[in-house]
Amino acid sequence: MIKSTTALHRAIALAGISALALTACTGPSGGGGTSTGSAGGGAITFGTTDKVVTLDPAGSYDAGSFLVMNQVYPFLMNSKPGSAEVSPDIAESASFTSPTEFTVKLKPNLKFANGHALTASDVKFSYDRVIKINDPNGPASLLSNLKSVEAKDDTTVVFTLKAGNDQVFPSVLGTNTGPIVDEEVFPADKVMSDEDIVAAKPFAGPYTIDSYKKNELVSLKSNPDYSGLLGKPSNDNAVIKYYADSNNLKLDVQGGNIDVAGRSLTATDAADLGKDSKVKVYKGPGGELRYIVFNFDTMPFGAKTPEANPAKALAVRQAMADIVDRQAISDQVYKGTYVPAYSVVADGLPGAIQPMKDLYGDGSGKPSLDKAKKVLSDAGITGPVTVKLQYNPDHYGKSSGDEYAMVKEQLEKSGLFTVDLQSTEWVTYSKARTSDAYPVYQLGWFPDYSDADNYLTPFFIPGNFLKNHYENPTVTDLIQKQLTTPDKTERQKLIGDAQTAVAKDLSTLPLLQGSQLLVAGADVKGVEKTLDPSFKTRLGVLSK
Repeated sequence: MIKSTTALHRAIALAGISALALTACTGPSGGGGTSTGSAGGGAITFGTTDKVVTLDPAGSYDAGSFLVMNQVYPFLMNSKPGSAEVSPDIAESASFTSPTEFTVKLKPNLKFANGHALTASDVKFSYDRVIKINDPNGPASLLSNLKSVEAKDDTTVVFTLKAGNDQVFPSVLGTNTGPIVDEEVFPADKVMSDEDIVAAKPFAGPYTIDSYKKNELVSLKSNPDYSGLLGKPSNDNAVIKYYADSNNLKLDVQGGNIDVAGRSLTATDAADLGKDSKVKVYKGPGGELRYIVFNFDTMPFGAKTPEANPAKALAVRQAMADIVDRQAISDQVYKGTYVPAYSVVADGLPGAIQPMKDLYGDGSGKPSLDKAKKVLSDAGITGPVTVKLQYNPDHYGKSSGDEYAMVKEQLEKSGLFTVDLQSTEWVTYSKARTSDAYPVYQLGWFPDYSDADNYLTPFFIPGNFLKNHYENPTVTDLIQKQLTTPDKTERQKLIGDAQTAVAKDLSTLPLLQGSQLLVAGADVKGVEKTLDPSFKTRLGVLSK
């Protein structure tokens, strides 16, 4: 077994941060007439307001897409429900055979649902195409340390790394980069459409897709040929049902029309359901971050604006960090289900520090208008700065509107900013943000694996998924060093130094830390397992 060196169970003490699971005492759900299975404890219907960008692993790096991918694609490495430790999934063994070589031996006689053999060649193809396509919304940034992949024979794969002693590479194989795809189906140089993927049935995970209507309904069927770590699903059928509005999701929870709901109910919805005598509340740890991204080219005084001035652009970012009142947003919008975040790394993880609490505001986490005025004045900025601020109303939950209305109010109340606040739905938002459409905008982060590196490498190395034109060689060097440093104490110091360096540059402005929200019918078993520290929603552990 390969152990994740910083499994989140070591960070259970995320004080004040909870994932909520609400168990509604309703009758058996029929999923609105959509569920048809009966064996294995009955069909499970999962409701969500999230959205799928694409089912192609090379083209998405978001929770909504990964929710489906995690059910239908095979992985080399995975974690058992309830654990953050990674172990071989469709592999029979996986280990470092040298500091720069990670060797995987596949189980024999693997195949996709379409009958095609699943071999080491498919594994090589899967990772090579993620890097080759390098989609702006894809997960290629997680593979920055991967030099090459070689299929030694039909069941042996060797990953060669650029730098040895990679402390997180086994965990990376279980993330968005990890789905193994059928090389006889997927094109090597472009993202494949969802419709073509579903028709070709290149699935070898616990489930296959039986029917698919994008962002409306996905019907899943247990895959009898899956022989991986997760085992046979506890239910023969599962349905993912998509909602445009969280209030409708809440009503279907109360009405027993869905079995499990996740992402996203508002804090008010959760509070209301918690008062219901037929609802039980569960709590667990989590590491979600909500933050503001600055596009270094198009933000005020950005590199490609008429008034380009790096010092003034930094001053704008610093002044915003001085003014924003995280605690007020936590209290008023999220009722404490999210708490203030003062670093790009989730509090509670080994190596996490809070440099932004000291650097900005009054030095204790509260805002400081005087400090914001001084930083703008010292940079020669007079008059209110106009900020075009974009947020997303569906992917991160309905409360995003209230969250960013408060950010706007706080900035404008200072007299130092004028905020043009706009919103866009996720399917458009996820593409537009990488094409410089938004100078300043909202994102959230749902971790791939429980290690501080997952809050650093994807964001701040060259070619990172933010595509916000930020690059600092010192930061890059610190991130690369921590990634390959076996000594825990030394590694944690490097992680802390990287956080401080990033905090001074303010590529992103962390606001809040929190977790997912889950709701389940009382007859559903296994709900607690969906709150495990691996951050993966697994429909196969649920049963009725």
